[in-house]
Amino acid sequence: MSRQLFDYLVIGGGSGGIASARRAASYGAKVAVIEASRWGGTCVNLGCVPKKVMWNAASLSEYIHEAKGYGFDVKVNSFSWAALKQKRDEYIARLNRIYENNLDKDTITRIEGLARFVDKKVIEVNGVEYEGKHILIATGSQAWIPNHPGAVEYGITSDGFFDLDYLPKKVAIAGAGYIAIEIAGIFNALGSEVTLFCRKDHFLRTFDEIIYNTLMDEYRRVGIKLVMSSKIDRLENHGTADKKLLEVKYTTADSPELQTLSGVEEFIWAVGRSAKVEPLNLGATDVKLDEQGFITVDEWQATSSEGIFALGDVCGNIMLTPVAIAAGRRLSDRLFGGMKDRKLDYTNVPAVVFSHPTAGSVGLTEAEARKQYGDDQIKIYRTKFINMYFTVFEQSQKQFTAYKLVCAGPEERVVGLHLVGRQSDEILQGFSVAIKMGATKEDFDNTVAIHPTAAEELVTMR
Repeated sequence: MSRQLFDYLVIGGGSGGIASARRAASYGAKVAVIEASRWGGTCVNLGCVPKKVMWNAASLSEYIHEAKGYGFDVKVNSFSWAALKQKRDEYIARLNRIYENNLDKDTITRIEGLARFVDKKVIEVNGVEYEGKHILIATGSQAWIPNHPGAVEYGITSDGFFDLDYLPKKVAIAGAGYIAIEIAGIFNALGSEVTLFCRKDHFLRTFDEIIYNTLMDEYRRVGIKLVMSSKIDRLENHGTADKKLLEVKYTTADSPELQTLSGVEEFIWAVGRSAKVEPLNLGATDVKLDEQGFITVDEWQATSSEGIFALGDVCGNIMLTPVAIAAGRRLSDRLFGGMKDRKLDYTNVPAVVFSHPTAGSVGLTEAEARKQYGDDQIKIYRTKFINMYFTVFEQSQKQFTAYKLVCAGPEERVVGLHLVGRQSDEILQGFSVAIKMGATKEDFDNTVAIHPTAAEELVTMR
């Protein structure tokens, strides 16, 4: 069988794979990208982009209901989930075409189908073999559903959330990560009755305590039912296949007897993601996986098989789109651009949760900093206040904002910044630059505040 030879074969047409492919092509490399589904990957089709559209809709709903506090007599006559979904899906389809067009403009070969390794240098797609001098695996991750009775039959994942063509009146979600928290906030703001099940006693466990404690209080305030330290036993459907009416059977640490949540129209599993590696036939290579099934790579994105690289969610390391993009571009700079020391620095990567309100974090949590530097080397600055936006509201409607600076050493270098409150997502970006550059508390203190803003609290903390 004749084979096409490429300088760079990229498996996965998501953000990381495409970014790496386009950067490689800019250096004159002959590049092909293999994609089995829609161009753009999880972020564009089933992740951050459509999620942000839904978050925008939920935020607009909040604004409408809050307008009364500012003297507006506003009433919502109707809300069409179907119309929103149609516009969102049309936007995603436009993005798919833009990705395709950009690859074509860069003279990158697009190959559609499932990739399967024949050996360490050869990949087969739809019966055709392709050989690559360098190969990148950027296939991403996928949501999984636990093996409970009724879990697969009656539950959906975040993928299914974007397929919904109606707004359920009552929804339950299992999970404690940012996906579960974001979906819970969206549904609640749009009017659904929401119950969130978490295995432990708090959610967002990788974030600082100021974030999860503040958000848990806020979610309870707005009416989201949090069932902590819980375990789902099974799902039962007392409706039909087209119109579900679920009963959720569960236990909690405080009440080991089986309990029931009835009348649930949709149950969403957001309990984790696994690497998309099964169709790849990695047995034909020397690529190794870790205990969780993610591809093991070194600091240069190299796998254990020479000439094969991997990045993004398939590696399970900081599963964020901008991280995959940055890693992919740097990898191509090194492989094809002559920048032999080019690689991604995975420290101080900012992350945002599009919750209600938003939360953001960069650097170490307080607990991580104390473990790394010792208690005597850490100084904490924190503030909690009600954003000026809420001053005209009734007391029961007011929302807290909370910020924390984690400082280390006698120079009080800022090694962690944690925000929760309105516009934390936008505020975090600029401060992340400062922290990446090694800013100290004195640098923050010497910066003139912008008044009146919430962000000014970060440079006036004492």
